[in-house]
Amino acid sequence: MRSMILKPKRGKSLQNRHPWVFSGAIARMDDAPEPGETIDVLDSDGRWLARGAFSPQSQIRVRVWSFDPAIIIDAGFFHTRLNQALSLRREVLAGADTDALRLVNAESDGLPGLIVDRYENWVVCQFLSAGSDRWKPAIVACLAELIPDLAGIYERSDVDVRKKEGLPMAAGRLWGQEPPDQVEIRENGCLYRVNVKKGHKTGFYLDQRDNRACVAAYARGAAMLNCFAYTGGFAVAALKAGAAHVTNVDSSAAVLKLARANVALNRLEETRVDDITADVFSLLRRYRAEGRAFDMIVLDPPKFVKSKGDLMRASRGYKEINRLAFELLHPGGTLWTFSCSGLMGRDLFQKIVADAALDAGRQAVILRWLSQALDHPTALNFPEGSYLKGLVCRVD
Repeated sequence: MRSMILKPKRGKSLQNRHPWVFSGAIARMDDAPEPGETIDVLDSDGRWLARGAFSPQSQIRVRVWSFDPAIIIDAGFFHTRLNQALSLRREVLAGADTDALRLVNAESDGLPGLIVDRYENWVVCQFLSAGSDRWKPAIVACLAELIPDLAGIYERSDVDVRKKEGLPMAAGRLWGQEPPDQVEIRENGCLYRVNVKKGHKTGFYLDQRDNRACVAAYARGAAMLNCFAYTGGFAVAALKAGAAHVTNVDSSAAVLKLARANVALNRLEETRVDDITADVFSLLRRYRAEGRAFDMIVLDPPKFVKSKGDLMRASRGYKEINRLAFELLHPGGTLWTFSCSGLMGRDLFQKIVADAALDAGRQAVILRWLSQALDHPTALNFPEGSYLKGLVCRVD
């Protein structure tokens, strides 16, 4: 097996079991491994540290499969890791009212670069690294064996991160039947239609499941503004719980059309919903000028921070949108504000939201912190996996 030797003092992160090796840590290699090939990583003194997948074009040059030298990376390895991931979901979601969940959460399940989501009887995969892509046939075969009631497995590796790995975009049927254009799922008493072929991520924001339930608990009788509404996940949960009215805002008319279909699917009164295709920032400014106000505002924007260089600009964006939201809340109203940017830490996010409230002239308290759902675990040695953070703030 080919080996990689690290520079002096660059093996500490692997000793702490962080699963990434960056290009700047490498001293030398035996020769040039193929993309996704399994290699051993050695400390500068020759001591064995880890075994992982090589990615020649990524800044993350190695993603670790195992820190145990006795572990062989073969089809049996993936069968074992996938079975462990499935067992964890059966445990943490026991009794949950849903048939849509994350089955594999990449590094946090010991399978770097692999995302596996289930929607009813369909599984949707993303192979986001050279290593997971190289083992795609074995992974698909294991999933088909371990999940006996599957109708089909579909690939959604059509994301920009693949370019950093030197991989082409890929999407399509991998096993079994082709999924329909819309798959119907259930979640906490609500029904949703999900476009697994063209929707964001693998089709739905499964990581917000617990937070949709939390919004529902506060929604009775409320007038809610749902920003970056996508297909209406928060809207349906709130309306089902008795919200008086929801205004969905998104820049895409196509996703709002599906949001409207989800309202009808749940037999909710369509007069209780407005769907507005608009830039959220511009619309909030217009509502402020018009003197509009709401009891609840949900801010669930896309990732603002794609690299460390984006952090300053993104922070300004988060502050502006939260300031506008604070200005549009009735006294006693609640702001549900999220960041899905992994590079945006909790402390910084809280500071940004606090500064936004200050600039808006509003006094606010944090009622609770929110995070990703239980089927999106974070390995203790991989804090980057804790990407979704949210605050529930009540204003005076």
